[in-house]
Amino acid sequence: MKVKFKTTPDGEVAIVPRAEYERLKSFEQEAEEDRGTARLVARARKEVADGAPVLPKDVVDRLANGENPIRVLRQFRGWTQTELASAEGVQITQNYLSDLESGKRQGPLALHRKFARALGVPFDMLSTIAVSEQEADPARFAKRKQVVADMKRRRGQH
Repeated sequence: MKVKFKTTPDGEVAIVPRAEYERLKSFEQEAEEDRGTARLVARARKEVADGAPVLPKDVVDRLANGENPIRVLRQFRGWTQTELASAEGVQITQNYLSDLESGKRQGPLALHRKFARALGVPFDMLSTIAVSEQEADPARFAKRKQVVADMKRRRGQH
């Protein structure tokens, strides 16, 4: 490699062939990627030390492949549907949980928060399949709307 040195008002500089410059630049990019990886590893270690769940690769793969996160995380914990349905703070029927896991029904945000607490995982892992209270039980909200309309009609309000 031919390197030329030149003195400038800002100090001495090295002049290298373009190919050598590109090779050195690629080393710099690799070093930056290594620093980024080190930051990610440090952050992950801190999160784990702070209590973040560590999930096996097969669990992560199942979640990434779109399997129902309630079912995946329940099975990861080794729980039956009955155990999760009756867990402290959850208290729903096993049939309702079955419907949620199969996709027949959607559960409200509040219920998914309860699942997250019971399963010991961040709410974010379940929030993607949660819906509003109204979306979770439209019949109940339609009935409530009808009751309010009936009350207003009886009172002479429109």
